[in-house]
Amino acid sequence: MRIAVIGGGGWGTALSLVLESRGHEVRLWVYEPELAEAMRASRANARFLPGVAIPEPIRITTSLSEAADGAEAFLFVTPSHALRATAVRLRDEAGEAVQRARYVVVATKGLETKTLLRMSEVLAASLPERQARQIAVLAGPSHAEEVARRVPTLIVSASRDASLAVAVQEAFSTEWLRIYTNEDVIGVEIAVSLKNVIAIAAGIGDGLGFGDSTKAALLTRGLAEMARLGQTLGARAETFSGLAGMGDLIATATSRHSRNRRLGEAIGRGSTLADALAASPMVVEGVGTAQAALLLARRHGVELPIVEQVHAILYEGKSARTALRELLTRDLKAETRTHS
Repeated sequence: MRIAVIGGGGWGTALSLVLESRGHEVRLWVYEPELAEAMRASRANARFLPGVAIPEPIRITTSLSEAADGAEAFLFVTPSHALRATAVRLRDEAGEAVQRARYVVVATKGLETKTLLRMSEVLAASLPERQARQIAVLAGPSHAEEVARRVPTLIVSASRDASLAVAVQEAFSTEWLRIYTNEDVIGVEIAVSLKNVIAIAAGIGDGLGFGDSTKAALLTRGLAEMARLGQTLGARAETFSGLAGMGDLIATATSRHSRNRRLGEAIGRGSTLADALAASPMVVEGVGTAQAALLLARRHGVELPIVEQVHAILYEGKSARTALRELLTRDLKAETRTHS
């Protein structure tokens, strides 16, 4: 297939390598002209994925029309805040090419801050009607740095259309990237969005010098928060014990590659949010998601104590130690609803 990859960050570059290894014709659209030029010259993405060679067959372009020409599928891997604008621009500049595509895949994780929409919903509202019905989500515990180097990784292809989920599974799967299918799009997207917020909390604990017991508690209760909001929105409980839920949460909250965990650690050590963001060359999705998730939870009457405290630390200037103390001194209660 000819596949247009929209987004030249680390994950977009890594997935381009995956697709090229499967024999697909890949056109990688990069937003920044200077980055695209450097990538073409060096055949590497030194800014977002250093040390990994980009095969010559992958065509790197800053033209959406060129990327879209003849594409049978589109893979969106932009930051969440840029997804809508990029999709609308693609529709306006290459609408006919987009309408001829078989399907669209989104590998961006997050919630749109203003609308509180999931990424597949943002695409559905931005692309031609036919493609709005042919969107799959690709998500799970994965780091671009590892996938690009063929470290064994398992992720999920999610779509309400089981045949579409299978088509994406078959197009992307390799010997080192194993893909499962899932029909619970809501659960998958809520899980991979909120896990970034919980990873910031885990990083804050690291920065404060707390131990494994603290992190285990944050991850366990954070997973409960993710499931609580997801099920209220119509997700299935079992999704949160799967790759997109528990799997991605563990990877993001514990890995040295995780920019969300690193940002939290910096804040736990006393850094300001502005300084912590400035230190990251890539977008830290959990920062915006903390705001959107809290608004979404309040809209639906769902309690998310960890998300609330992360939001207070990031946006209200609350000290990390005070926030943790408030979490620990909340009213005592049973762990599960069945015991209450």
